Amino acid sequence: MSSKAKNKGDGAAPWHDTDRRVRADARRNVDTLLKTAKAVFATSGVNAPIRQIAEKAGVGVGTVYRRFPKRSDLIVAVFRREVDACADAAEILAAEYEPFEALSRWIQRYLDLIMTKRGLAAALHSGEAAYASLPGYFEERLVPSLQGLLETVDSEIHADISAAELLRAVALLCSPATSAEFAQTRRMVGLLINGLRVPDRSVGGAR
Repeated sequence: MSSKAKNKGDGAAPWHDTDRRVRADARRNVDTLLKTAKAVFATSGVNAPIRQIAEKAGVGVGTVYRRFPKRSDLIVAVFRREVDACADAAEILAAEYEPFEALSRWIQRYLDLIMTKRGLAAALHSGEAAYASLPGYFEERLVPSLQGLLETVDSEIHADISAAELLRAVALLCSPATSAEFAQTRRMVGLLINGLRVPDRSVGGAR
């Protein structure tokens, strides 16, 4: 009798189930590692010791280097993870909120991404080839997500503005702000978004 046949009745979990669990555990470990790296980069900069990231994530340094052989690999993975999460949030918000509220909440989510991006700026603007594709990835993922939200509120806004233009406008409002000033920046961005909205003429009667 083959070992495969013997294993079928030995009470052990099927190989494909075990493999799925291993893959799921690996994904969770990588996700925890990337979240931890993001937090460490935000407070200590992109040159923070890898050992510090590993300890906070509860993994060994060797695990970090197996997944991300170079520091740039880890930085790129953090950046792409945050961009993907922001892009994916558009569909989630659109399903949970009215169109304009979904748009407003997504823009606030985009602000969080800008702050993450700023924390990685020393690396992203270093000119290193490893980061060359990231600006294109940023636009490729975020422009369609925002465009979809804008299309749902088309009748509620009067400004003729594209998704790419709105992303740049929000980023420009954020550019001079420090972390301490970011609450005021959020308020200014909120005023920008509300300024796009067509006034409700049914309130108080049309003139």
